[in-house]
Amino acid sequence: MPTASPDHRPPSTPSGRARSFPGSGLAKGLAVTFRTMTKRAHTAQYPDAQPALPPRTRGVIGLFEENCTVCMLCARECPDWCIYIDSHKETVPAAAPGGRERSRNVLDRFAIDFSLCMYCGICIEVCPFDALFWSPEFEYAETDIHELTHERDKLREWMWTVPEPPALDPRAEEPKEIAAARKAAEKAAAAQAAAAAQAEAAQSGTTGGTPGDGTRTGTANDDPEGEQR
Repeated sequence: MPTASPDHRPPSTPSGRARSFPGSGLAKGLAVTFRTMTKRAHTAQYPDAQPALPPRTRGVIGLFEENCTVCMLCARECPDWCIYIDSHKETVPAAAPGGRERSRNVLDRFAIDFSLCMYCGICIEVCPFDALFWSPEFEYAETDIHELTHERDKLREWMWTVPEPPALDPRAEEPKEIAAARKAAEKAAAAQAAAAAQAEAAQSGTTGGTPGDGTRTGTANDDPEGEQR
């Protein structure tokens, strides 16, 4: 004969869920409301109080024009096609006589339409010369949508708001560029010190003779007989 289970479970519905009493959901919702009403509200008084943004906030993109080589990688990789670049080629004369002239790209226009931008950051990641940077500034709303297309002068102004890069990990490996520059500076300093020491040695050798070279400078006190005469 089967015995009753020691645990008394509430009756369940055919779907397997526990049967709830009428109005229990409303009671739970009111309980959450009453708990929230007793707590103090934390309201940020924006724009009087500026929010504390993380250091890697994606607000607006700044352009460092001197690093741009018009490689067009950012415009090609942009999924929204919101980057517009115009340029022309200029001929650079040869640096040395008999050399060959070279051509370079000169930037005419660099614009970003932030009404289309989805702030994915792909353009910043693919730039091989670090010409684009994130700025945490986000207060650039406009009443006219056409004003959201920032030309290169406006993008250059955003560079003043770009935060400094974080400090390197002290246990990180030294970058190859810095290591090469440091070794070159140490080598140049060593060569300069050796040249200075050699010049000082040569100057001291011309001012007086060295011991054992057979030269002697005499005075009147060196001749005792001359004193008696």
